[in-house]
Amino acid sequence: MKAIDIRNKYLNFFKNREHSVLPSAPLIPENDPSVLFTTAGMQPLVPYLLGEKHPAGTRLTDYQKCVRTVDIEEVGDNRHLTYFEMLGNWSLGDYFKKESIKMSFDFLTKELEIPVEKLSVTVFAGDEDAPRDEESASIWKEVGMPEQHIYYFGKEDNWWIAGEEGPCGPDTEMFYDTGKEPCSEHCNPSCGCGKYVEIWNNVFMEYYKTKQGKYSKLKQKNVDTGLGLERMTMLLQGKETPYDTELFAKVMEKLTQLAKCDNITSRRIVAEHLRSSMMIICDGGRPSNVERGYVLRRLIRRMTRHLNKLGIDLNELPNLIELNIEILKELYPELEKNKETIKQVLIEEKDKFMKTLHHGEKEFEKAMNKIKQENMQKVEGQVVFRLYDTYGFPPEVTSDLAQEQGYCIDMEEFQKLYKEHQEKSRMGSEQKFKGGLADQNEETICYHTATHLLNAALKITVDKNVHQKGSNITQERMRFDFSCDHKLTQEEIQKTEALVNEWIQQALPVTQEEMKKEEAIKTGAECMFIEKYPDIVTVYSIGDVSKELCGGPHVKNTSELGIFKIKKEEASSAGVRRIKAVLIK
Repeated sequence: MKAIDIRNKYLNFFKNREHSVLPSAPLIPENDPSVLFTTAGMQPLVPYLLGEKHPAGTRLTDYQKCVRTVDIEEVGDNRHLTYFEMLGNWSLGDYFKKESIKMSFDFLTKELEIPVEKLSVTVFAGDEDAPRDEESASIWKEVGMPEQHIYYFGKEDNWWIAGEEGPCGPDTEMFYDTGKEPCSEHCNPSCGCGKYVEIWNNVFMEYYKTKQGKYSKLKQKNVDTGLGLERMTMLLQGKETPYDTELFAKVMEKLTQLAKCDNITSRRIVAEHLRSSMMIICDGGRPSNVERGYVLRRLIRRMTRHLNKLGIDLNELPNLIELNIEILKELYPELEKNKETIKQVLIEEKDKFMKTLHHGEKEFEKAMNKIKQENMQKVEGQVVFRLYDTYGFPPEVTSDLAQEQGYCIDMEEFQKLYKEHQEKSRMGSEQKFKGGLADQNEETICYHTATHLLNAALKITVDKNVHQKGSNITQERMRFDFSCDHKLTQEEIQKTEALVNEWIQQALPVTQEEMKKEEAIKTGAECMFIEKYPDIVTVYSIGDVSKELCGGPHVKNTSELGIFKIKKEEASSAGVRRIKAVLIK
């Protein structure tokens, strides 16, 4: 069964069970400072999981494009991916455990025709905070799961929360038996030996955890599920890795044909990073030295290094892009529409990196001269790491260059520095997700509303064709990106700030209404990524000065915002400016 067939079966299955089908949100999240990229299907639904009414109803389903960056350096093995697709369905205070488990079981056994004996499930074992989930186990037995295929595990395996505080609850996870021999007599879904592969996770959000670690029951019980498309495709096709499926197979084969020296790890890195980069660029991402732009830059440069390692002519890059689009256009037609932009961004970044590599080689020669002058026996690990971190030199390249001159590298010191760097990166990535569902508080809601006022003011003070290009909000400040071809003058900044404060002082009401998407656009409502919205949308109006499609939440009146102060105006990227501002109360 092909990936597109699995996706369509999934969406139709839940559509037939009264779920509204939502379009995928973009990879670059709007108004969410908690992550660099959209990392899960629940992320765009945060306000609704917290109780806000969704215009499409209480039963939802979608496919969601996702990027997770914690394990970039692990890509190249047989399972890690940075870009993947997550299928999901949600109940917002509607059905709960019984209906959720039955639908999951029916989809797996009837729609995908997976034999029951191939399935195992896990449920929460219970602790001092919440009881053993006998209810889920009992439902699994009722629908037909053999009792010996039901396992109980603790919070580490069967409890979900985003960050340290917020809605949370026990989950039940479904596993596929690959048929491999058990690793021991105690082999089970938690051992990680490869016999059991997790395929679906149903989270039952019925608790709220405070920062003090206290748990209480939620008023609204939600269900949040996630099923990985690439993994399910691999298992149903009986393949060993995602790279053996139709999502990657033709690219892997082409790379083999082009390579002067074959290396499967390098081929996987090129195939995976090229697909991930194309998807990020398609949704508006651009390479830079900070945050998500830096992640994209790392992906492209790592891909380029491994094209070099394979001995593939870098002029083949446009052809590899074309091949990827041909393979993926049924799943992601937006790739075809953005083909020229994708090519331009990837080729420009590749060319920049080749110049950087040239500089790196010069730095290596300087380091070698010093080593020879000081009669050192090897290249220090800190030199190897600096070349890696600053110039993108992988240690094996530095090692090859050193060996040509009769030296070796201090790999042990490099590994120590690299692990420290990786841990900092991992902690930073985790910190980005810290808050998650809990990050909707009074301060962030005020800043969210203020972005609407700033957007409206810029259309008056700068140019009527100004449009929002992105925003980043924390409890302390807001960052707002907008289309503009020039640096704002001091007069433009002052007028913008004054106009926003004038609207705040006017105590304008903030109202919301639901309407068809086409109607909303006709009324002049503005939005980013119109295609991400369902047929029925929520439109927020602030007096008669602003009207936007948005998920919320917002304040009820502009008088709640305080004093608006622009702290900085700067370039964000080509044709895009950035304003950093605060609200003073």
